[in-house]
Amino acid sequence: MSPFLIDSIGYGGLAINLYSMSVKGEYRLRLMSLIANIIYILYGAIISATPIIAGCTIAVFLHGYHLRRLKIKKNSND
Repeated sequence: MSPFLIDSIGYGGLAINLYSMSVKGEYRLRLMSLIANIIYILYGAIISATPIIAGCTIAVFLHGYHLRRLKIKKNSND
């Protein structure tokens, strides 16, 4: 895989992560952060960076948990 493509994956994750900080609402922020962290996991796997993989995997589970909690809360209010 070319270095340009590898860097592009990392920058793509960064762009989505930065975008997530500008959205309104906790649900959208967590969803975008979850997507960014999945991309970071892919990037970390490509460059063999275990700390990136470990940290982002934890973040994916935390964002997934909170997204589920928010969805359950929204459904109980309907």
